[in-house]
Amino acid sequence: MDISFRAAPGAQARVIERPGLWMDDAQLSGLAADLRTVAGKTLPAGQLTYGVFSGDRGRLERSVITLITRKSDGVPIAFNALALMDLDLGGRSETVLHLGLVMIDPDTQGGGLSWVLYGLTCTLMLFRNGLRPLWVSNVTQVPAVVGLVASGFANVFPAPTAGGRPEGRRHLMHLLLARRIMAHQRHVFGVGPEAGFDEDRFVITNAYTGGSDDLKKTFDDAPKHRDAAYNDFCRAELDYDRGDDVLQLGQIDLPTAVSYLAREVPPRSFAAAGLALGMAVMQRLALPLWHWSDSRRTFGILRARGAK
Repeated sequence: MDISFRAAPGAQARVIERPGLWMDDAQLSGLAADLRTVAGKTLPAGQLTYGVFSGDRGRLERSVITLITRKSDGVPIAFNALALMDLDLGGRSETVLHLGLVMIDPDTQGGGLSWVLYGLTCTLMLFRNGLRPLWVSNVTQVPAVVGLVASGFANVFPAPTAGGRPEGRRHLMHLLLARRIMAHQRHVFGVGPEAGFDEDRFVITNAYTGGSDDLKKTFDDAPKHRDAAYNDFCRAELDYDRGDDVLQLGQIDLPTAVSYLAREVPPRSFAAAGLALGMAVMQRLALPLWHWSDSRRTFGILRARGAK
């Protein structure tokens, strides 16, 4: 999937699925440089060294990047980097979409970009998954993000009672996925091998030693949610001096996606959202059927009739 559309007045968005599988080295280096440009304006000090910032082809083979650039000069101003984690649960496999990083140039914050960065990519990936429910994960110590995930996805654990919603319940699938993620996928979110994991609370202890060190915050510095229940939850469950994170697991399904589109997409952006979703459907369904029906030409692994 490689889709471009207008994200807001003066801003262009591009959603790129698994660029490490099809971009050449120069394109990958340019993409990583664009991400570091935004990060350099966002972080007060230091430089992230893990994940998509490295430009490593293997990491980018399992990433979905949403990059927003200023239309006038092409300068990157925001991005969302998601990771696709393929987990072996013993007898079955499950793909989990890790919500990863969202960074916005401080000079452009409040520019109407949040609807693209915080949910549209997940909705596109749901369509790419044939509208079958897709597991998502989130690792954070930011109360605003904890609340965003708890209220924006289905079957989320942990999720405190807030906004009229009951407390999230831990099911067996939550536990199985969490164990596999902590055993094999720590590098995705920059957590070192020495970090602990509390299976009862889904709290990662001493989490900032595996490359994500520059993201560590104090409770006072961490952005708060407008619902105090999420702020109180993080204050009670996380040791900010030590550097704890909460691991949240939930799902995006069709009702969740419809609710998101109706709630978050500005009226002026309905056409752009519809175009992006239409392109995702076309790439998933229409184009393969079109290519398959043409027996005269070769398309990737589809061979022309009579070709050897």
